Amino acid sequence: QVQLVESGGGLVQPGGSLRLSCVASGKNFHINIMNWYRQTPGKQRELVGLISSIGITSLVDSVKGRFTISRANANNTVYLQMNNLNPEDTAVYYCNAIGQSLPTRASFNTWGPGTQVTVDR
Repeated sequence: QVQLVESGGGLVQPGGSLRLSCVASGKNFHINIMNWYRQTPGKQRELVGLISSIGITSLVDSVKGRFTISRANANNTVYLQMNNLNPEDTAVYYCNAIGQSLPTRASFNTWGPGTQVTVDR
């Protein structure tokens, strides 16, 4: 069973920066894609960006030029670096992993509990 835990959220002023981390733990798994989503009350969860197992990244237009996604530790830790934050970035941020358990190749789609990011004066 793969588990995800996010960290790094908090309160930051407009124009500030935060770095979120997502650590995947468990035994015998391979992650194909790790996604970052965010959600505000009353709205649907929206994709912020993703990173594949070979390092290909993609970000939504609203965060391009401000956010970057990277990974470390043989793909089991993913970061979301957020710069020049604005109040519209306020949300709970979730990481999501899609992959397979080994050696069964049983697919999984796992979510972390989320971390709150608040951008406010």
